[in-house]
Amino acid sequence: MTVVGVGEESRDKEPVEGPAAEAWHKTVCILCSNNCGVEVRLDGREIARVRGNKAHVASKGYTCEKALRLNHYQNAKGRLTVPLRRESDGSYTEVDWDTAIAEVASGFRRVGDTHGSESLFYYGGGGQGNHLCGAYGAATRRALGIRLRSNALAQEKTGEAWVDGRMFGTHLHGDFHKAEVSVFVGKNPWHSHGFDETRRVLKQIAADDERSMIVIDPRRTETADLADFHLQVRPGTDAFCIAALVAVLVQEGLHDASWLADNTTGAEAVIGELGRVDVADYAVRCGVDEALIRAAGRRLATADSVAVLEDLGIEMAPNSTMVSYLQKLLWLLVGSFAKPGGMTTHSSMVPLFSYSAAGREPTTPVTGSAIISGLVPCNEIPELVLTDHPDRIRAMFIESANPVHSLASSAEWRDVMEALDFSVVIDVAMTETARLADYVLPASSQYEKAEATFFSLSFPDNTFTVRAPILEPLEGTLSEAEIHRRLLHELGVIDDAVLAPLKAAAERGRSAFASALGEAVTADPDLAGYGAVVLYETLGPTLPDGLAEAAPLWFSAQQVAMRYSDAMRAAGHADADALFDALLGCRDGVVFTRHDYDESWAMLNVAEARINLNLPEMVADLAALADQPVDHRSDEFPWILSAGERRSFTANTIMRDPSWRSRDPEGALRLSPADAAALGVESGSRIRITTPGGTAVAVAEVNETMLDGHVSLPNGLGLDYSPAGGDPERTGVAPNELTTTDWRDPYAGTPWHKHVPARLEAVT
Repeated sequence: MTVVGVGEESRDKEPVEGPAAEAWHKTVCILCSNNCGVEVRLDGREIARVRGNKAHVASKGYTCEKALRLNHYQNAKGRLTVPLRRESDGSYTEVDWDTAIAEVASGFRRVGDTHGSESLFYYGGGGQGNHLCGAYGAATRRALGIRLRSNALAQEKTGEAWVDGRMFGTHLHGDFHKAEVSVFVGKNPWHSHGFDETRRVLKQIAADDERSMIVIDPRRTETADLADFHLQVRPGTDAFCIAALVAVLVQEGLHDASWLADNTTGAEAVIGELGRVDVADYAVRCGVDEALIRAAGRRLATADSVAVLEDLGIEMAPNSTMVSYLQKLLWLLVGSFAKPGGMTTHSSMVPLFSYSAAGREPTTPVTGSAIISGLVPCNEIPELVLTDHPDRIRAMFIESANPVHSLASSAEWRDVMEALDFSVVIDVAMTETARLADYVLPASSQYEKAEATFFSLSFPDNTFTVRAPILEPLEGTLSEAEIHRRLLHELGVIDDAVLAPLKAAAERGRSAFASALGEAVTADPDLAGYGAVVLYETLGPTLPDGLAEAAPLWFSAQQVAMRYSDAMRAAGHADADALFDALLGCRDGVVFTRHDYDESWAMLNVAEARINLNLPEMVADLAALADQPVDHRSDEFPWILSAGERRSFTANTIMRDPSWRSRDPEGALRLSPADAAALGVESGSRIRITTPGGTAVAVAEVNETMLDGHVSLPNGLGLDYSPAGGDPERTGVAPNELTTTDWRDPYAGTPWHKHVPARLEAVT
């Protein structure tokens, strides 16, 4: 494959004019949450060339090096092309689709009838760019009565969602394109992105003397190299650093007391506690010079706008939920909300979370832990399966997800899969999880069907892209929409007699369809629970070729019209149908809402639109922070391993073909020069890593950006891959062979993947 413009952006090296220009197909990258717009040129079924789409409303031609190798996803060896049934000896038998659908429906019905629907669990529902399948999965969940579910967000973002719900009642977005001061906490956006045109924006900030960047990270990352202030904390001590930083704002009188009085509640209790923080002591604990912390705090106070972004470096580490709370105080204490360059609320095409301001989450069976935003903590799922409790989980529906590889303690997850009475996996490849499932159903790839991502988080303009298929589905595969349609019919919850008039109404037009659908749901309220499949089967056939799977977005457009009518019209859409048509018709993405900054206040979901600063649990934890340990190492495990660092050529588990990596092919263990010297190793040596969760051998990379005592492994390695169709081969270390489920946040249950005690030994 030829790639175009390796690096920050791609540019076509050869002029493309006339009919040849039609060979470029507009789509998006699916390797991170940004989903940058790209154009691809095909050679048969191969993605032969890739470049950024300059017309895309969000990315504007930007793409990083990862997108340029998308063919390694689309045409990886070992695509599944036929449903598989696992036999008693562990082997798999190919079955036809009718048999697979019937037996899958029967299997879940059998477990549910015997043990109740509470014994059924749904995991997954989409990856970085594959979210419509989650809408279709919701219909099958409803049909089977599945109420317990989870996905990858529950091992990353639920702690912050817990905080956001209580403080704001909604999610927030940082306006980094305009921010005077940008703060990145446990985040290396150079590789993990997180906002549009990331590297362009980072370079602009670094080049502008009027703007500043603050990075809080134990490693001197590529982003830290561009920063004005790198607060290089000891691993796991972020809470001490940020508590000291916000305490500087209070103790030096730098906070905006007038703004807090006008716009928040509970400030007095929080400011009182911050006044008691020993800044000098906390600076020593986190290993950052007190003068540097104070200088960074003073820079925050002088800025007209501050935007903050956190990520897995703190979300998967000690005190993660408290850090999510403290980082919000960084910008709240200086009043950087609802202004250009600050933090804002935002509209959503499809909200990813439901936010609770009341603090009354439902709880899990067996363990009784909080279910935040409807998601069971990932680290608790094995406890819900590997137990004799009568309410244990007995069957799992796993879709576009690979928990055996991607969740904590792969060994424990293999036990989970074997302990289940019934399991099914929908995926494009024979993943580590699929190899242990009772049924494996082959899905069409993300470029063989209509798809979209729900990571629309921009402000004041918010964008959304519907991508049409650029290839026909691989023979033998089905889109998730079709799989779920067949399951619902097999389960008998959708009646053809009910759908027939809806299909006829859709042929007459959207207005007739909306009326007919309203009447049908009034007559049978359960129909609304199967909405995605109903829309696919009735409205879908009337949509442009290849876009039937996008039918559920008609309902999303109706919701946007109801929630953000003025902003929708400001973006140029007269009504919901006009918005829906724009989404279907534009491959460059669509601005679906356009807000004024003051509208951020109206989208808060808290009493009187006043931000709640006083979260009693967090204030209590802040008071108790001085008694918390700063070092979780021991004589047995004297290093801290960050398991799952994002690098140039890592992309979760979606890229199974190891040849896609042009650098760091084995996913090296990074360690400091001093640690390497102590172990007697050099780059290219082999090191055995042992943790409470397991052991593995990795290639060493001596790296001066690492602190002594801190080592890291990348994410996305250690995947099974069978290029010749035989026994799978594995390249690099699977990080979750080394993690455990017991080290987790007390509020959200999120794992400490970035803070794993470890022992290292040179392999001779």
